[in-house]
Amino acid sequence: MGIMENQTLTDFYQATTGLIPENLNKEIGHFNVFRIADMFASKGGPMPYNRRSYYKISLINGRNRAEYADKVIDIEKNALLFATPKIPYNYTPQDDDQSGFFCIFSDSFLSKSKSGVNLDDFPIYQPGGYPIFQLTDESYNEIQSIFDKMTRELSSDYAFKYDLIRNYVLELIHLGQKLQPATALYPTHNAAARVSSLFIELLERQFPIDSPGQKLQLRAAGDYADQLAVHVNHLNKVLKENTGKTTTEIISGRITQEAKILLKQTDWSISEIAYCLDFEQVAHFSTFFKKQTTMTPMAFRG
Repeated sequence: MGIMENQTLTDFYQATTGLIPENLNKEIGHFNVFRIADMFASKGGPMPYNRRSYYKISLINGRNRAEYADKVIDIEKNALLFATPKIPYNYTPQDDDQSGFFCIFSDSFLSKSKSGVNLDDFPIYQPGGYPIFQLTDESYNEIQSIFDKMTRELSSDYAFKYDLIRNYVLELIHLGQKLQPATALYPTHNAAARVSSLFIELLERQFPIDSPGQKLQLRAAGDYADQLAVHVNHLNKVLKENTGKTTTEIISGRITQEAKILLKQTDWSISEIAYCLDFEQVAHFSTFFKKQTTMTPMAFRG
């Protein structure tokens, strides 16, 4: 509880096709390709804002909106989208006319390449960039031909088909990096408001504490910045501008509020409450609580 959902490949298949491939966890790594129209017909609708433990490249034809912690990008027609496990996002179709392709693959799939590929070295997979690229009809057709080749190859009996598919995936990545990123964003103040809203959502998702075995997973400002894939200084700046408080002040205030509830409404020991609120030692919790309230936990409990 409390951390952003992390969708695995198994989760993806359970939520879409309902069938889990036999080779999903084989050493070769995993790769698959799908037609968007087929998936949209059966599982249309928005994707939740979360992390995914796999990489994804989508060739999109249709009106859509991609929402990241610090930006919102509207896709009017043709686009190429790159998704990485490090950057959570939400994807929402804006009409029912959706077509194109997408492929998903694990990090280990490309690491089998003889070139020793490290996906995180590519700019399109780094936080703060623009992983969506608007396409002309000509570029769309060129990239569609690559997806067509991957689809045919995947169903072939060729012994080295995955080596060939790896080359196609790398070709997509290099084609993407040569394109102009889609930077038509919502106004900056809206992006800032979105970061603030997502931060509060992550914070509140950890509460209430329902049992002595439950423990906070996100305590420091950096924990939240990592979840939102923004720099901690940017998160702090946005929250300060929107709330008048720093990230740490907001987190501390919410933890103090929960501590007061637990002290007054449960019979848990101070040690148990300290554990739930992710303090390594009772003394650390007592120091924190007194700094926030001018009272010790025991005195507050009365």
